[in-house]
Amino acid sequence: MYQLFYYPRNASWAPHLVLEHLQLEKELLLVDRKTQQQKSATYLELNPTGRIPTLVDGDQIIFESAAICLHLCEKHPEGQLIPVPATPQSATFYQWLFYLTTTVQPELMLYFYPEKYQLSPENSKTMSQAAEQRVGDMFALIDKQLATHTYLVGEQLTLCDYYLFMLSIGQVGLILHQKTMHIWADLCE
Repeated sequence: MYQLFYYPRNASWAPHLVLEHLQLEKELLLVDRKTQQQKSATYLELNPTGRIPTLVDGDQIIFESAAICLHLCEKHPEGQLIPVPATPQSATFYQWLFYLTTTVQPELMLYFYPEKYQLSPENSKTMSQAAEQRVGDMFALIDKQLATHTYLVGEQLTLCDYYLFMLSIGQVGLILHQKTMHIWADLCE
């Protein structure tokens, strides 16, 4: 059984969705960010970054949302959330996964938490506004891809779609990307 240390509307959402998609036995363990539980000595033993999520898979402990998701998808290929390796779909899959994790997600962090990225609090609003513009441009590129494909990688649902959904909802339940809501509605039918 997997143990997922999570917090609602957090980076743990994509791993949670993958666990659900794969219909895997899991225990969800809430890490209360409001009380900084992720900075406790007990949690830091599991995840030295003091961030959420963390997955326990037997003796293996994994942190970082994308790493957790890839681990689950590779361990359970029957879920077909990752394309066959060394195919054009695989290259497209990794392109979008890395775009989401290394371009979009860090920019969203600047947007939601500008005060964590500077020493002068009075610059927070300006930083957040600049990040909002860049995020808009990033989602425009995603919209362009989704205009001609059912899902981000093509015609098959992949981990990238779950990751995009997680990023699109935002930290406060704000819908940042309307096109993703149509994909999610299709999945829930």
